[in-house]
Amino acid sequence: MSGSARARRLFIGGEWTEPDGGHYEVVDPATEEVVGLAPEASAAQVHEATAAAREAFEGWSRTKPQERAALLERTAAVLRRDFDEYAELARAESGATTGTARGMQVAVAVARFQRYAKGALEPVEQGLPPQISDAGPFGKAGVVGALAVRQPVGVVTCVTSYNNPWANPAGKVAPALAMGNTVVVKPAPQDPLSVYGMAAALAEAGAPPGVVNVVSGTDVAVGEAAVASPHVDMVSFTGSTAVGQRIGEVCGRDMKRQLMELGGKGAAIVLDDADLDAAVAAIGTTFSFYSGQICTAPTRVIVQRGVYERLVEKLAAYAGYLKVGDPRERGTVVGPVISAAHRDRIEAYVDLGRKEGARLVAGGERPAFAKGFYVAPTLLADCTNDMRVVREEIFGPVVAVVPFDAEGPDEAEETAVALANDCDYGLIDSVWSGDVARGFRVARRLRAGGVGVNTIGRNMEAPFGGFKKSGVGRDVGSYALHAYSELQSIVWPG
Repeated sequence: MSGSARARRLFIGGEWTEPDGGHYEVVDPATEEVVGLAPEASAAQVHEATAAAREAFEGWSRTKPQERAALLERTAAVLRRDFDEYAELARAESGATTGTARGMQVAVAVARFQRYAKGALEPVEQGLPPQISDAGPFGKAGVVGALAVRQPVGVVTCVTSYNNPWANPAGKVAPALAMGNTVVVKPAPQDPLSVYGMAAALAEAGAPPGVVNVVSGTDVAVGEAAVASPHVDMVSFTGSTAVGQRIGEVCGRDMKRQLMELGGKGAAIVLDDADLDAAVAAIGTTFSFYSGQICTAPTRVIVQRGVYERLVEKLAAYAGYLKVGDPRERGTVVGPVISAAHRDRIEAYVDLGRKEGARLVAGGERPAFAKGFYVAPTLLADCTNDMRVVREEIFGPVVAVVPFDAEGPDEAEETAVALANDCDYGLIDSVWSGDVARGFRVARRLRAGGVGVNTIGRNMEAPFGGFKKSGVGRDVGSYALHAYSELQSIVWPG
């Protein structure tokens, strides 16, 4: 056990609390060594946390925006001060490479607290044009003024994903607090230690008791209690569609508000006039970024026949260049996946793809490391849209390529759009074409919450979320402030 592997306690009502269920081991996916001991909360302790958040809501929701902004800015300062320690913790418990843990996990968390420190100061009132009313059953003729006001929702349960234990929780907690909500965070059981680090930073920054609470556990009863508690007004969840559907059913019983960022099977449409090198560089991130454990990854490539073989050849070469190994070592691009069980699941999908008739072009064999949960970057070609490896989210470094034929550019667009939309998911797609106008034309027809034209990059002020089974609602930028608020209308006689 490493020196940082101390036993953590729950954070409830501003107090570090011993867990009723003891502790469980958090394991480094690269070394299989114990990183730390995470607390196992009981359902009763989860209810204590939601009750503490409910009690704190009245006071916190009435604080001045400047006070909320100052808390978030101070939290960002604590995270910057202890950046190296937090980045090493993120690397150890998530298996991310050092560069990813620093640049895409802790650094993004800092940026999100800073962004929503500013967000707390954004206007929450919008004046609407006055309405002239004729005399009638409701009174005399007159002018009625109106104001649309964003109010905090109340107590928000934030259920976070394992692939990014810093950026994902920060993207929920910071805008929720900025809007005057209080939160109960239920982190993913695989890597909750980082979230307790975030709670410690918020506590040091002066978060009032009960405004932020963190409860963890491997027992599904912990998550169920955090969602079903009568004290909770809203659930913000990032994770699989299957779990999101179950959470949605519970929320529906009590009409709780929901923000769901669920699964993805991103389609990358590559037309025959595309810059193949640019497309390959983007699609190839599936092999490396978080080892493919990211819902926005372009895992499904729909490519026109004229450039199909060249694209497959270039993708195979890209996969072959990537260094797989210890995420602590300089030059490593592909680290481990989160657990042995998830590694086995990914390998089962690769085997299934071969049985379904896909051609294995790269990968397919487990990297030869004595320890660690490694999966080789894998490329499946000659796929068809009815294969499970094309239709289902694998959540690993696996790309499936589907070729299509077309007589002319119009048919190419029609066929590509039909194939891309023939999917249960609709989170992030991309279109690759040398004709930007054509790319935009295709993008507007895709049933996805986000579409990149010749890019997989994102604008971090643009709304983020999914169509179909990829989610409900939108966040990021000011849209996150909207997501964690209710709209109230106030009217008066002019």
